[in-house]
Amino acid sequence: MSAARHSPSFQAVGRRAPTGGLFALIALACVGAVAAALVSQHVYGMDPCAWCILDRLIFLTLAGFAVLGLAWRSPAGARVAGTFSLMLAVAGIAAAMWLHFVASKTVSCKLTLADRIVTATQLDRLVPGVFEARASCADAAVSLLGISYDYWAAAAFAFCAVASIRALRLAA
Repeated sequence: MSAARHSPSFQAVGRRAPTGGLFALIALACVGAVAAALVSQHVYGMDPCAWCILDRLIFLTLAGFAVLGLAWRSPAGARVAGTFSLMLAVAGIAAAMWLHFVASKTVSCKLTLADRIVTATQLDRLVPGVFEARASCADAAVSLLGISYDYWAAAAFAFCAVASIRALRLAA
């Protein structure tokens, strides 16, 4: 056998990262969270605020990176997808906590960071049924099973963060 067959670079090229299940779970959790939000909005009349919409945007972007991790199954692909997934999950936790502790105590979400980000993407105009903020942050402070939607979102983002960390460890 030649030395080239035993070199680490040769082995890494053909190796597939065992992260597919984790990225599938992340994508399903994110799409599920947005689906639950849309059901709450369109079936139960719980209109979202700008921070709720930002959470949706983060969830869908996170799902996109999880799908990238599913498609790009090499260790390098898992590291890229895992890193961006982890950063987005942490940003999602921060957004959910900001909504719970700060924004939900205010009357308006206009001109906040969330409102500016959503407006800059123009998704509120392109897909208003999904990305248009229709309530103030105080009005959007509702709960499910006695737990604030903000905490549900933070828990989903925390799940994604843990799964991303696990994927990064498997890809190492």
